[in-house]
Amino acid sequence: MASGITRLKDKVAIVTGAAQGIGRALAMRLAEEGAKVAVCDIQEDVANRTADEIRAAGGAARAVRLDVTSLDSATAAVAMVERDLGPLEILVNNAGWDKLEPFIESAPETWDKVIAINFRGVLNCCKASVPRLIEHGRGKIVSIASDAGRVGSLGEAVYSGCKGGIIAFSKTLARELARNSINVNVVCPGPTDTALLRGVMESRPKVLEAMQRGIPLRRLGKPEDLAGAVAFFASPDADFATGQVISVSGGLTMAG
Repeated sequence: MASGITRLKDKVAIVTGAAQGIGRALAMRLAEEGAKVAVCDIQEDVANRTADEIRAAGGAARAVRLDVTSLDSATAAVAMVERDLGPLEILVNNAGWDKLEPFIESAPETWDKVIAINFRGVLNCCKASVPRLIEHGRGKIVSIASDAGRVGSLGEAVYSGCKGGIIAFSKTLARELARNSINVNVVCPGPTDTALLRGVMESRPKVLEAMQRGIPLRRLGKPEDLAGAVAFFASPDADFATGQVISVSGGLTMAG
């Protein structure tokens, strides 16, 4: 494939929410670096198209239906991936969802959905994958959180809480799994130009414009901007990095 880099040659990777947007870009990059990628998504038809693209470019991929809100679904997906692609070595928790609104106007039903996808989804996928990584004696877990989880974000109270939870959970998991040679790290996007962001901001174009003006690099992120950081954490280059959080936000946040 295009990059010529093979840091991940023949390593088996699961990417959740990989059918489109950020997840698609991550799956494509891992495949470019030689990984055999499970394109996991609840939208299996779209996931199949992404897997087809990877194979057409010379990579190895398989689409797998995965509902991250279900531990049973996550467990079944991991079993299918190992059966079809080989021993799992990399888990990328990317699946996410949000609804922009002030907390006081939000409903418990919305909280439940945001928590189920963004936070419990990470727990489910780690619960299903970690025993396999321990058995194999190595592994990389990379979770996509958000700068909203580091500094907060207007209209995203519950989402921000979930993303902050992912950061704290990942640091703790990194400590627990270090003895098993499993690295756990986090990538925090800033505002990224995806269908989800466009949908959330559809009725708030001025908010989107203001958001873009506030980014020192003066543009929204692209899904591909995140792929390098994820590929680094998934690769041997990051073998001595665990419990770390990196923001890929065009400089929007620069907190230590």
